[in-house]
Amino acid sequence: QVQLVESGGGLVQPGGSLRLSCAASGSIFSINTMGWYRQAPGKERELVATITSGGITNYADSVKGRFTISRDNAKNTVYLQMNSLKPEDTTVYYCNVKARRLGSISEYSYWGQGTQVTVSS
Repeated sequence: QVQLVESGGGLVQPGGSLRLSCAASGSIFSINTMGWYRQAPGKERELVATITSGGITNYADSVKGRFTISRDNAKNTVYLQMNSLKPEDTTVYYCNVKARRLGSISEYSYWGQGTQVTVSS
């Protein structure tokens, strides 16, 4: 199996910064795209940012210029640096990894447990 452990959420004032981390572990053969999504109560989960194994990034319009996604392939870890945070960024953030397990030819999507980000004064 593949396990994802997220960290870095918390409470921050508007305009502040937070850095989320998500480390993947387990019987991993390879990791393709890594990303962050968020979901507010009663709403659909939405893409925040993704990064491919080659380093190509994609961002939601709402976070462009404020958030930066990066990854450390040696550590199987993806990061989300969030700057200039706004109250509307408040919600639960989920890490997502598309990976192949050892001995498998198929790629599966794995989700973290979620980490709460609250932007409030």
